[in-house]
Amino acid sequence: MRTSDNGRKFIEGWEGLFLHAYDDGTGVWTVGYGHTTAAGPPRVYPRQRITAQEADDILSADLHSVENEVNRVISRPITQNQFDALVSFDFNTGGLHRSSLMRDINAGRLSRVHDDFMMWTHAGGRVLRGLVNRRTAESRLFFATAARLRSKRRKKR
Repeated sequence: MRTSDNGRKFIEGWEGLFLHAYDDGTGVWTVGYGHTTAAGPPRVYPRQRITAQEADDILSADLHSVENEVNRVISRPITQNQFDALVSFDFNTGGLHRSSLMRDINAGRLSRVHDDFMMWTHAGGRVLRGLVNRRTAESRLFFATAARLRSKRRKKR
């Protein structure tokens, strides 16, 4: 599977676009749409600047790696929304492969999935409101049906 346009917009919205490198608050340099050196090239360094096109290209490469990881570790059939939610989660945490979220999905224990998402709300040793909000949104996306998403979009117009 690959990230849908909706899934990519979801991730872009949570990450935000930064054309200059910044410390994410935990000592990790970040640029573009949440790109870090740990994700692969390019290396991120203080005072780095990139263009919007470079940010888009970097996100595409980063998503490709994360998509491969989600496809590798999830053994059960999932919907596009579930895949997009898991890509967002792994893009942000890098922890899907070692999580109870992965284990519960693969075991078919979907009733535990929301709580599994919510276990990943800490950074720098404390709960961050932004991570609580993101995990809640990822859980909602995971359980959303395509029809429900279309209905919400129509209401916003």
